[in-house]
Amino acid sequence: MADFVIISGCSGGGKSTLLAELARRGQRVVEEPGRRIVAEERRTGGSALPWLDPVAFARRAVAMAEQDCTRLAGAVGPVFLDRGLIDATTALEHATGKRCLDRIARRHRFHRRVFMTPPWPEIFLGDADRRHGLGEAMAEYERLQLAYRELGYRTETLPKSSVASRADHVVATLQRDGLVI
Repeated sequence: MADFVIISGCSGGGKSTLLAELARRGQRVVEEPGRRIVAEERRTGGSALPWLDPVAFARRAVAMAEQDCTRLAGAVGPVFLDRGLIDATTALEHATGKRCLDRIARRHRFHRRVFMTPPWPEIFLGDADRRHGLGEAMAEYERLQLAYRELGYRTETLPKSSVASRADHVVATLQRDGLVI
């Protein structure tokens, strides 16, 4: 049975780069729902984009993250998620102002430790798919920290270090937690 490990944190903090390194090392990883949605919406001319319709975007991210969990539930070993269901649900709450985290998060449980990439201004870059600034990314980071803690997860801030060092840290920490990697 899969043990879903979440890599969350500040936008532009190096999550996707870390996940690429874990994949290079043979780990199963799942790309961030938001990036997949933006790519699809751009390809099809859709409007469920965070800068056009944040509610539709967040609803799609929640649905996609739930589909990822269902699709990979039978996988053996760790599955590393670039963001995922709790991040998407936190975004939905922020976009709608309505509490839904408890209801959605009860449907799936993840590894008790969540790795958080901290705000890192030196590497933060906007792009065509990341149109928000560092201030907004930092506010999101604070919302995510609170959400994970409220749900009983242990958040661990990753060091601002090389990608290889971060990946070594994640693997060693999970091994100490008893997860076979």
